[in-house]
Amino acid sequence: MRKLNQDRPWTFLVGAGVLKPILIPLASRTWIDGEKIPATGGCIVAVNHISHLDPLTMAHFVYDHGRIPRYLAKSGLFKNRVVGGFLRSAGQIPVERLSRNAIGAYDAAVDAVNDGECVVIYPEGTLTRDPALWPMTGKSGAARIALATGCPVIPVGQWGAQDILPPYARTPDLFPRKHITMKVGDPVALDDLLALRVTRETVHQTTERIMAAITEIVAELRGEPAPTTRFDQSSSGGQQIGNPKGRHNSRTGSRKRRLR
Repeated sequence: MRKLNQDRPWTFLVGAGVLKPILIPLASRTWIDGEKIPATGGCIVAVNHISHLDPLTMAHFVYDHGRIPRYLAKSGLFKNRVVGGFLRSAGQIPVERLSRNAIGAYDAAVDAVNDGECVVIYPEGTLTRDPALWPMTGKSGAARIALATGCPVIPVGQWGAQDILPPYARTPDLFPRKHITMKVGDPVALDDLLALRVTRETVHQTTERIMAAITEIVAELRGEPAPTTRFDQSSSGGQQIGNPKGRHNSRTGSRKRRLR
């Protein structure tokens, strides 16, 4: 772990005081190479998304390695007066997914990176739809921000949060105590693409490199090879965001997805 060397907003003092005592007994942790997150300066931390719990565990991870994380959070969370006020005070960025207004989140994220902030992004844009919870194809947001700012993109792979709260489940599985592993990789090599004009192809290549770096780490954590082809939700015929199977509480298959 690394000491935080920037001012803590009151929201993080409150959040850390409330959430850390809950998260610590919830699961044991293996945190690997957290020092690869830059101690200062604007950066993108790009991570796979496997549970509605993992934004909290990821914030804990980044915070304990010396950075204040800023998230791109779905705009619906900001509609609640209390939650929205807390998120805004914490500097979180609302994004209206699948709408033209999403450009506002892009601009805010670019500004945050240029101001030296650590912006955490889920490149998949939503919880993975891969049946085995492998990282799926990425959206272009992280790539576009990286190409616009030239900042380092730090890939993170995680595994284990889905055993506590499977995707779209409402009730957590607390016993026995679970284990969460997070590992940080080296910055994604993008120098050659940063030297090119930003086009659809350069954005696509940047996105592919980011997702490949994340997937490689996840495969290492799971101890098994990743699929040769990533799940593509745009061609799956299902809805792009939200629960693809409707609202239900399901733990099906969660035991099979635990880190061995």
